[in-house]
Amino acid sequence: MIEFDGVTKRYGGTVAIDDLRLRISENGIYCLLGRNGAGKTTLMKLLAGHIAAASGKITAFGQRVSPGHMPESVNYLDRGSAQFNMRVSQLIDTAAELQESFDRGFAREMADRFGLDPQKKYKQLSFGMKTMLTTIILLANNSSVILLDEPTLGFDAVTRDQLNTLLLESYHAHPRVIVVSTQLIDEIAKAAERLIIIKGGRILLTADIGEIDEKAYTLSGPAKLVLPLLDGLNCVGKTAAGSVMAAHIYDGRITPPEGVALSRLSLQDFFINIVGGTGNE
Repeated sequence: MIEFDGVTKRYGGTVAIDDLRLRISENGIYCLLGRNGAGKTTLMKLLAGHIAAASGKITAFGQRVSPGHMPESVNYLDRGSAQFNMRVSQLIDTAAELQESFDRGFAREMADRFGLDPQKKYKQLSFGMKTMLTTIILLANNSSVILLDEPTLGFDAVTRDQLNTLLLESYHAHPRVIVVSTQLIDEIAKAAERLIIIKGGRILLTADIGEIDEKAYTLSGPAKLVLPLLDGLNCVGKTAAGSVMAAHIYDGRITPPEGVALSRLSLQDFFINIVGGTGNE
């Protein structure tokens, strides 16, 4: 379906994407995570054909992707995207006229559900509502691949929750690949099924959210009891305070001895540790 094969992208002397290899072979909502500068936006722009790779190959549904061959099956929403200053209803109707596969009914239903006044012009909307409208129009396009770059940036908690609902509604209506780049990790887990972590321009991990929830945990207690347990376990980070230690694990669960507690590691804490932890990767 989608494949990056040894892809590298440089900006001057800076390597943004470094021999990246990634395969997405199933429909689903994917969460793309990485620290600032890890290469998330560059990866999306490469897949959309907006920029060219220095080396390697990108394919979408068997077709080579490049600025000269931008795939119609892939739609990318830049965080700075804007619309013409038309009324909400006019923008939806215009999109429907320009895009054969556009689902006008879905767009209208979602705009109504999320409180977008059909008579208001684009520039009269709040920042969050502008982004919501642009996202609705993109999702109603029914492309095979949707790329959303930090769509919740500047949203309040209620609007972020509404966006998650929108993603799920869109996916259930038209299953496809939806990739969402975000820093709000635990919130996107409500909608995403699979996680892609990028670090230093390379894919560090791809895994199901459920798998991470099962395998990511913390062992805490006296260091003299915790340390012997780490032999053979994939420890992604440790924190210590005096003689007490917390070791963050991504591996099969064990039954700890008396004096050592096992607790769930949140998705956000897992991410923090796996991209910058002091343990073994």
